[in-house]
Amino acid sequence: MNKYVHWSVLFIGLILPLILIAETGAQTKQELHNQLQPPAGTALFAGGCFWCMEKPFESQVGVHSVISGYAGGNTKNPTYKNYARGGHIEVVKIVYDPEQITYRELLDIFWKQINPTDDGGQFVDRGHEYSSAIFYYDEEQRALAERSKTQLSAAGIFDKPIVTPILPAPDFWPAEDYHQDYYKKNSFRYKIYRGGSGRDSFLKSVWKNKDFKTVN
Repeated sequence: MNKYVHWSVLFIGLILPLILIAETGAQTKQELHNQLQPPAGTALFAGGCFWCMEKPFESQVGVHSVISGYAGGNTKNPTYKNYARGGHIEVVKIVYDPEQITYRELLDIFWKQINPTDDGGQFVDRGHEYSSAIFYYDEEQRALAERSKTQLSAAGIFDKPIVTPILPAPDFWPAEDYHQDYYKKNSFRYKIYRGGSGRDSFLKSVWKNKDFKTVN
């Protein structure tokens, strides 16, 4: 077989399907974002690097999709190259079924992914663009978030004040496709980054033999 024909067949038969699968996954997430309007079944959290915030939520029953993106700034259509200059921070938008998982349960998961006492970033990632926040879409979400924060503070799990703000949800801008599901697409790099960032060691030390659940 001609070597050029051979490589063409290999590309079409093996490589092209992988590309299409990756693109389809990203499109599916984008479609969910476009189809679902807040506040029903939508949560918006910031916890530093959005790569590290997808997996903990996507693994939950009732969570349909977690979309990495940017929010909170003063520019439109931010990109990874300019979102920080526009005042945006990295966020994850969670599309979920309230009949299977509640907003209160999502809040409890959120607190266990971050250092809520750090107002200068998260772990190795420093700067406003990596700060934490809870963005609410309605009064019910605001009240639940405030209650959860108050109860977490009273639990005495952290030895410093909890500074994560609770703010009205701003416009959300999805991040580029290559950021979506990074922990799946680049699992080795993700593990190296996450381990080296200090996130896992901090969470392990804080939450060892401890638990927290918001009480209604």
